[in-house]
Amino acid sequence: MIQPAFRPATPDDAGTLAELVQFASEGLALYLWTQIAGAGHDPWNIGRERVRSESYGVSYKNAIIAELSGQPTSALISYSLRDRPEAVSDELPAVLIPLHELMNHAPDTWYVHALAAYPSYRGKGQGSALLAVADNLAAAAGITGLSLIVSDTNVSARKLYERCGYREAAHCEMVKEHWPHPGTNWVLMRKRL
Repeated sequence: MIQPAFRPATPDDAGTLAELVQFASEGLALYLWTQIAGAGHDPWNIGRERVRSESYGVSYKNAIIAELSGQPTSALISYSLRDRPEAVSDELPAVLIPLHELMNHAPDTWYVHALAAYPSYRGKGQGSALLAVADNLAAAAGITGLSLIVSDTNVSARKLYERCGYREAAHCEMVKEHWPHPGTNWVLMRKRL
């Protein structure tokens, strides 16, 4: 099997990263971008703008792109969480509150915000390889633990995370509003280096 090359993302990767964030979020990203964009506007523009920005978790600054033959195949978005929990803002959309509450259970960890591959590259080891990149980023930052959040119905992702050393640490009921998702709970998983 040919191993992908890894590189830091650039603002030019905004379209690719927006697509991969949409896959990783199981549709939640597009749901939120649609709410922000409003009627008659392209929600994908919101997604690409957020990736190009340096102010959001999905920023290209936090992303690593995997490529084969110069073509993006998968990506990792990860960053350090603060060493103490943050207050949940009243302005936060309700669907995000459980996610932020779970993140507050994992202070001072390297947080895997998104991990996704294009469908034709799934099941080929790129997820494991990118999680190893996250391990290296955490170690380089002097952080000894990693965390991520996955839906309870994403069985294949949970199996991958467990194979890579992550274990369930907490869970929280989803708030869906009008987001159509089969899951019931968000699951926080943690790993020690």
